Amino acid sequence: MSLTPITTASSNFRTIFVAALKAYEKKTKTDVLTHPLATQLQSCDSSSDVLAVLRDRVNEFDQSRSHDERLSSWLNPTINVLYAFTATLGEGVGLIFSPAKVISAGVGVLLLAAKDVDASQEALADLFERIENFFKRLESYTEVPPTDAMTDIIVKIMVEVLNIFAIATKEMKQGRANRFLKKLVGRKDIEDALARLDKLTQEEARMAAAQILRLTHSIDDKVKVVDDNVTGVGNQMKNMDDNMKDMDNKMDIVLNGTTR
Repeated sequence: MSLTPITTASSNFRTIFVAALKAYEKKTKTDVLTHPLATQLQSCDSSSDVLAVLRDRVNEFDQSRSHDERLSSWLNPTINVLYAFTATLGEGVGLIFSPAKVISAGVGVLLLAAKDVDASQEALADLFERIENFFKRLESYTEVPPTDAMTDIIVKIMVEVLNIFAIATKEMKQGRANRFLKKLVGRKDIEDALARLDKLTQEEARMAAAQILRLTHSIDDKVKVVDDNVTGVGNQMKNMDDNMKDMDNKMDIVLNGTTR
């Protein structure tokens, strides 16, 4: 994994993501950065490109099973928000892959691990549906300029999502050995991770809403200043007009001995 020169702030993010990638590899026995899907995603230039690749993977997984819309409906809010988060952090964060593409590759690894596991479709659909609910609350806030505190939570959210996929992939691989998986949602480690993600996304949404309120108040204050300045200019123009009238009166007195 090659690293590029970055700023001190980005260096902190890089350290966190490197640790998350090592934890992912330890759980799944897979280096997500060398996975073929990661190479394919590297050429993607937008969230739409990433979504197209992942939908193909979902369709491949879904071909031999009854169609479940939940396997794909969660992708839009999740990938769009993660892609926006990556733009906030800076593409790559010092890694050869952006965090959004790393997590997207993790989705592909998970689907591959689940391919031959009985009951995996229902387990994945339940998991993806939970994740979708968390990210839907953030969709409307992706354009909000983040504070430092919001950026810190963004990093934690992305790390937690990668952790959830690592746990799920590990369980799928163990289930594949037995060709059966009872469930994912409901397991303590998954539930604990989902609870953390729930709390983080709630906090991010709360802070984004507060940031919008601060920006709105700031705009209102600036508009008031402009309005006050316009009023001041109007008063100055009135004073000038009064002065001109006074000068006209004085000229009439000098020339004609009369006033207007």
